[in-house]
Amino acid sequence: MRYTFVWLILGWISAYAAATAVQVFLVSAFDVPEDVGRQQDWFLLAGALSLWVPQLVLLFVFTRRAGTGVFREDLSFRFRMVDFWGIPIGVLSQVLLVGLVTWPFRTWFPDTFNVDNVEDRARSLYDSAQGSWLVVLALIVVLGAPLVEELVYRGFLQRGLQSRINDVVAIVVTAAWFAGIHGRVAELPGLFAFALVLGIAFHLTKRLGMSVVAHLAFNATGLAFLALT
Repeated sequence: MRYTFVWLILGWISAYAAATAVQVFLVSAFDVPEDVGRQQDWFLLAGALSLWVPQLVLLFVFTRRAGTGVFREDLSFRFRMVDFWGIPIGVLSQVLLVGLVTWPFRTWFPDTFNVDNVEDRARSLYDSAQGSWLVVLALIVVLGAPLVEELVYRGFLQRGLQSRINDVVAIVVTAAWFAGIHGRVAELPGLFAFALVLGIAFHLTKRLGMSVVAHLAFNATGLAFLALT
């Protein structure tokens, strides 16, 4: 594998820039409101695809140009039965870890880190989905996002950084990158802590299986909470 900072940083920036350009076009061309809760149902799927497709293209190009050409091997996209321990890891991360990590920030900065702000984006997405679009939302949040994000952030970025710098630093940098790209200050502590868990799982197992399953369980638990409250 010929990991270089050019591939890791410029590759990711190029994919993200392409995704942003597509989303800006969609928002402008179809007059999509900025408020997530008021966006049309179709934009939920279109927005997700516009983000994921450039990232997946980057990964396929990377495996062809700088890897072995075998996608699952180059990105450690492998699963074993033991990886299903990711289910309790993901559930406990959503139920306990996020709250514990966010609690001090909520104490220090109550206006920024109150529960409503932490849940605002997820709640807006859930409330805006109607009828069959709830199924689409579930597929995007529970299946699509964890798969693509783990391929990009653990399989590509973390693995690449670990080949270039200290393992611990690589895990922390990738976790900060993952949390920061979600763009919500109120969510940063919880997402950063969870991303550290995912990074450690990937580092210890040397494959994406456990981190993918944990991410699926984390998102599914969050969506279940929204449905029940």
